[in-house]
Amino acid sequence: MNKIITSQTLARLPVYFNYLRSLPEERKKGNISATAIADALGLNDVQVRKDLASVSKGGRPKVGYITSELMSDIGRFLGFENRDGVVVAGMGNFGRAMLEYNGFEAYGFDILCGFDCNRERVGSSINGKPVRHIDELEKFCRENDISIGIITVPEAAAQEVCDRMAKAGIKFILNFAAVYLNAPKGVAVHNENISLTLAMLARRSEN
Repeated sequence: MNKIITSQTLARLPVYFNYLRSLPEERKKGNISATAIADALGLNDVQVRKDLASVSKGGRPKVGYITSELMSDIGRFLGFENRDGVVVAGMGNFGRAMLEYNGFEAYGFDILCGFDCNRERVGSSINGKPVRHIDELEKFCRENDISIGIITVPEAAAQEVCDRMAKAGIKFILNFAAVYLNAPKGVAVHNENISLTLAMLARRSEN
């Protein structure tokens, strides 16, 4: 499809995919309508119908979509069928949780390795994934063509790790350290401040 996808539609597509993926297996074998999806998610059914039509030709009047095919269409558009290797720097509780979680695979991401500077953690394995010393980051990323990195190190070390990832050829960085990172041109950094997000949710609930 060569239709132009708005940023708003692009933001909603993963929400639809998550909902469809959460359905019981029996329901995935049947059909589902845009209206049913809209009702379940509390969205406008006209908007949902337009969003789905932008990435799938499978919709039929009064019939809807074959659920499994709609999932495939959305996943294909979002690139979930690709396999992207990911590394995580910082093997504290949060970093360890990243390696232990297997749900990333459904979205086309494989966390291949964790990195840390703590000698007691280096050399261990988490969920079958090795933990290596941070000094091996650049070599590992180049050898495995890694383009995505996740930073879960303390704030004081985050910029150094960001610099190392950039030198290693990583193009996309998800930063969980509560500090602004300066990345070179060509490297995209998304900052995920959980404390700030919680504060925003709390303020919204008061309105």
